[in-house]
Amino acid sequence: MTAQEIARVMDISAVRADSTLEEIREAAQLAKQYGCIGVFALPAHTQYLIDLLAGSAVFAGGAVGFPGGGETTAGKAATTEELVSMGCREIDMVNNLAWLKAGKKGLYMRDVGAVVEAAGGRPVKVILECHWLTEDEIVHACEWCVEAGAAWIKTGSGWAPSGATLENVALIKRTVGGRCQVKAAGGVRDLSTLLAMYDCGARRFGIGVRTAQTILDSAAGGCAKTSNEKY
Repeated sequence: MTAQEIARVMDISAVRADSTLEEIREAAQLAKQYGCIGVFALPAHTQYLIDLLAGSAVFAGGAVGFPGGGETTAGKAATTEELVSMGCREIDMVNNLAWLKAGKKGLYMRDVGAVVEAAGGRPVKVILECHWLTEDEIVHACEWCVEAGAAWIKTGSGWAPSGATLENVALIKRTVGGRCQVKAAGGVRDLSTLLAMYDCGARRFGIGVRTAQTILDSAAGGCAKTSNEKY
């Protein structure tokens, strides 16, 4: 894969509590430089991000329920509506871990479904926070998210100690098959890891600006191949 091809499966995130306005600006500049598909910031900074990306092919994404996913369903839906009205083209939402672990399928699916409805046809990625889940819980979450209309399953928010592992990505892909897509985030630290996760089925990667710079610079130094596919 060329640097351009890798950039098109990467979105850059600045969604931590300590993500500064300068970091958001750097993320927008890097995404425009390499042609990354999108950039995500926390809701309070989304309009600033949209202004930075104006006139480019890079979209601004909306972050809902960061970091814990424990907002009310109505609150998540309202945030989604506001972000969509700003111009966000995709929504990444954190799932409700407590409802998942308690087996509260109805509450869990209504939470996801309300965001899907509020997104108005824009892709919704549901963040599972795999670091805190068993394999069975990951499988249940995937099934419920697909049933609720999610377009993507995402491994982590970047706030937990881990999220994206080869095992998690492969498990999610086996579970969802072709019903939705897989995004790896939270632990994609270098180009070789990104390529290995691509082989496992991930088709989008959420990466912080510093790591994104390292990966894209590494890719720009030469072509990269996955083990199973050639470009």
